Amino acid sequence: MLTRKQHELLRFIQIRLEESGISPSFEEMKEALDLKSKSGVHRLISALEERGFIRRLPNRARALEVLRQPDDVGGKPARPVPAKAGEALTPPRRAPEPANDVIEIPLHGRIAAGVPIEALEGQSMLPVPAALLGAGEHYALEVSGDSMIEAGILDGDFALVKRTNTARDGEIVVALVRGEEATLKYLRRENGMVRLDPANAAYEPQIYGPSEVEVQGKLAGLLRRYH
Repeated sequence: MLTRKQHELLRFIQIRLEESGISPSFEEMKEALDLKSKSGVHRLISALEERGFIRRLPNRARALEVLRQPDDVGGKPARPVPAKAGEALTPPRRAPEPANDVIEIPLHGRIAAGVPIEALEGQSMLPVPAALLGAGEHYALEVSGDSMIEAGILDGDFALVKRTNTARDGEIVVALVRGEEATLKYLRRENGMVRLDPANAAYEPQIYGPSEVEVQGKLAGLLRRYH
């Protein structure tokens, strides 16, 4: 069963597709559902996508397709949807047109790509092209240091991180070390220990006990500003 907001958003997207064949922008969805930020819209879309109600059309930032409607429909429709809850909806007349949407995700301080430093302090918002993010909840960290340069991660880049507490060996993760400091490294497990590997021959791997390292997310993308 969907939450009320998830159902409202699904109906709003479907109605707009029926009316114009173009999926609504994140700003339009935010206003229709009376949300405070576009990041709330992104979380709702990700939840609907994970449950198989919608999908994002590849290589098109603002292209959504409604795959199915919930069996249990409830709640009031979002503004300005005129249809009543439970009313049958028909497929859109034509495929959505591409557009460029930008959403805001939390920006949590700086993270070391060298010796661990404190991260996840404070919070502001970073505008990010929606096409760079997949399903799930995301946040951003500003990279400090050069230990990941061989992976193409440079000092001053913004790491776009999918929030998760699990990762496979070989993935680049945000690792919280001893509950105090966070760093961006390749994750490896060997001989009952956790090894955090840099991507720079000038740095040595960092080895910790399994209880000393907590995965707080894995790298989903990078945003780089050129001055």
